[in-house]
Amino acid sequence: MSAEATNAGVIHDIGYRSYAGRRYGRRQIVLALTWYSLRSAFGIGRGVKAKILPVITFVLMCLPAAVSAVQIATTPGHHRLLSYDVYNNGLRIVVMLVFIAMQAPELVSRDLRSHSLPLYFARPISRIDYPIAKLAGFIMACLAMIEIPLLLLYIGSVSQVSSASGVWHETRALIPGLLLGLAWAVVLASLSLLLASVSGRRVFAVGAVAISFFLTFVLAHLLIAIGGQAFGPHPVGAAVPAPDALSKLAGLISPFTVLDGMRQWLGGTTPTFVPNPGSYGPLYGVMFLVLVVIGVGGLIVRYRKVGVA
Repeated sequence: MSAEATNAGVIHDIGYRSYAGRRYGRRQIVLALTWYSLRSAFGIGRGVKAKILPVITFVLMCLPAAVSAVQIATTPGHHRLLSYDVYNNGLRIVVMLVFIAMQAPELVSRDLRSHSLPLYFARPISRIDYPIAKLAGFIMACLAMIEIPLLLLYIGSVSQVSSASGVWHETRALIPGLLLGLAWAVVLASLSLLLASVSGRRVFAVGAVAISFFLTFVLAHLLIAIGGQAFGPHPVGAAVPAPDALSKLAGLISPFTVLDGMRQWLGGTTPTFVPNPGSYGPLYGVMFLVLVVIGVGGLIVRYRKVGVA
């Protein structure tokens, strides 16, 4: 190349202005991504269609608490219909299954499909920050779905209590329910995000989450029934078969039944889908920790590989 050609280059000022504001670091980026993930889980900042499912599922979750509050307010001496640690377990399982199956892919699949992850990792964040921020946002979304109905149930109950001892009684009953709700949120959010991150195509991600949670729950339910735990009404005078080891251990298959078995092991007395595990109770606590490690650890490993690719 000649000297004349080299010197012929000209830099034109076309009016772009450099950014002169404050540049935020890693912490602010992670917080912003967490907040964005929480909003996305409820369709906030997106179109009307994206808000329909979160609104419907949230209303369904709050409906039993609202019914209980109305009955307490209109019927003198009436007590709440639901316990805080169980709430309405059948409704909670169905609603949360639909919620995580539809909303977890919204948080992770789109970024995989659009190949936008390199843009995130070009910022001053590490590869672990992205999945942790997504997980934190989705845990908070699941907490809102689970805990707000409990708080509504609590408010409806204490509003009709006239003594401080009655308020304290309701508060003591609420705390274990809130802690169990946190366990639900952590397990469901971590496992559903891990399953949703297997594909950038939304339909595959939804199927991976829904089928995995649904089939494991159905299988656990069947094995519990086979093991002797009876479901539904029994004829008057008929003996109810006692659960054997199979029925007590079958709950370890599904995240939903693991959470319920752990609840009973820790002192919950309201019967639901899982028989009281008795001496097998510690296994449910261990399985809960295993599910958390699989969900959180698997999500981190998954995005370390995606970041490299």
